[in-house]
Amino acid sequence: MTYGMRMDTRTSRPEGGRDWRDGAGRYALLPLRIFLGVTFVYAGLDKLTDGAFMKDAGAGSIGDMMRAVRDSSAVPALVDLALKSPAGFGYAIALGELAVGVGTLLGLLSRPAALGGALISLSLWLTVSWASDPYYYGNDLAYLMAWLPLVLAGAPMLSLDAVLRARRRRRSGGYV
Repeated sequence: MTYGMRMDTRTSRPEGGRDWRDGAGRYALLPLRIFLGVTFVYAGLDKLTDGAFMKDAGAGSIGDMMRAVRDSSAVPALVDLALKSPAGFGYAIALGELAVGVGTLLGLLSRPAALGGALISLSLWLTVSWASDPYYYGNDLAYLMAWLPLVLAGAPMLSLDAVLRARRRRRSGGYV
C-alpha cells in the first residue's frame, strides 16, 4: 500500500468562492476566546462573591492559600509581595480576571486582554500550581499556553476590535 500527499484539499470553487475550510479557519480562535472569556469572568465573579476568599486569614482565604504555597512556589518573593495585603491582592486578581474575561468575550482590546490573561496565568503557575507533580496536573500552565494564540492573533472575527478596525478603514479610504 502506498501513501501519497493529497494536493486538492484547499481548492477554490470555480466561481471564485472560498473553500469551507477557509471560512472555518477565520473563526478558529472563537471557541478558545469564548472558553477563556467565560472562565475568567466566572473566576473573577466567584472570588468577588466568596465571603471567605477575600480575607487575610481563615478557612478558604487567599491569605491562608498563599501562606500554604509560599515555600513550594517558584518565586516565593512574589508570594511575599502579595502577603503584604492578601485581600488587596485578591481583589486585584479578581478584578483583573473580570476585566480580561469581559475584554476577551467582547473582543475589545483583545490582545492586551489576552496578555493580561497570560500574565495572570503565569503568576498563578509560578506560585500556586508550581508544585503540581507531574506538572500537567496544574492547569495554570495550560491556561498560559491557551492565551498565547490570542495574544498573537487578537480577535479578528466577531469582535468590537474588528468593528472598530473596519470603521477606521472606511474613514481612511481603506488604508488602515
